[in-house]
Amino acid sequence: MKKLALLSLISFVLIGCTEVGSEAWCEDMKETPKGEWTLDDTKGFAKHCIL
Repeated sequence: MKKLALLSLISFVLIGCTEVGSEAWCEDMKETPKGEWTLDDTKGFAKHCIL
């Protein structure tokens, strides 16, 4: 059980370390509902993924 919890924690940390503007970040943002985006997320998406 402890190994599973540790593995889950490591996975969440690694996923959260995606660099804003990277291809992976843009794909993650496309899958995230727009209502959950912050103002910074919206600015970053427009700047790096659309333009």
